[in-house]
Amino acid sequence: MLKVFRHFFFALLAALILAPASSFAQGQEPREPGETIIVSGGVSLWAWEKWKAQPHDNWWMNFIRASRIRIEQIKTANPQQQITWLVYRPSYVSRGRQDNRDYLSLVTSVRDAFGVRLMWFDSSRQLINYLNQGQPRDRVKINDFEYFGHSNKACFLFDYSNMIDSASKCWLHENDLGQIHRGIFTRDALVRSWGCHTGESMSQKFRSATGTPMWGMIGKSQYMDETLPVHAAAGGRWAR
Repeated sequence: MLKVFRHFFFALLAALILAPASSFAQGQEPREPGETIIVSGGVSLWAWEKWKAQPHDNWWMNFIRASRIRIEQIKTANPQQQITWLVYRPSYVSRGRQDNRDYLSLVTSVRDAFGVRLMWFDSSRQLINYLNQGQPRDRVKINDFEYFGHSNKACFLFDYSNMIDSASKCWLHENDLGQIHRGIFTRDALVRSWGCHTGESMSQKFRSATGTPMWGMIGKSQYMDETLPVHAAAGGRWAR
């Protein structure tokens, strides 16, 4: 009997560790009305990444696809939910130029399919300005803020390995989070980073700066084709 129980316990533990990130969203949706903001960072240039032992962004749509899946989830749950989708434009211009494809039009087609508000941004300042002032925040607070893109434990990296190989020229650092106004989030706002490592430091700094907790991953995230990102290794977990 003890052997059977131990087998069941470890199977359950493994299932929880390896469960797809989409299961994390269940039961976590905000209840207060407000604006949902989805942020998609930029992809790397495959001309550089393809030579690496562990390349990034073989598929240009890594972050766009994940954002689309999340947008569809939200719209299915609440078709009237107001969603603003901010996409880091320069990376998709340069990757499209490399691949000889018009990726901006393909991103726009996702906007049209789900009826969301699409806004391109070129700098972290533009992103912060929208968070603070994109709506009259005394009346339209943010009830859901989610980031899909490259990151490390202290930064959202909007253009990693796109303008400079293996580096970023546009980011939002945890030390800059104090520029985000307090009081712009609903009391039960869902804030979540789907990028790598942000649960190791940036999540705590986000809460300290804004008063709102942010879920982030301990360890690396793995972007998928048909589901939301998952933990890349068995030791990965969510923290805030």
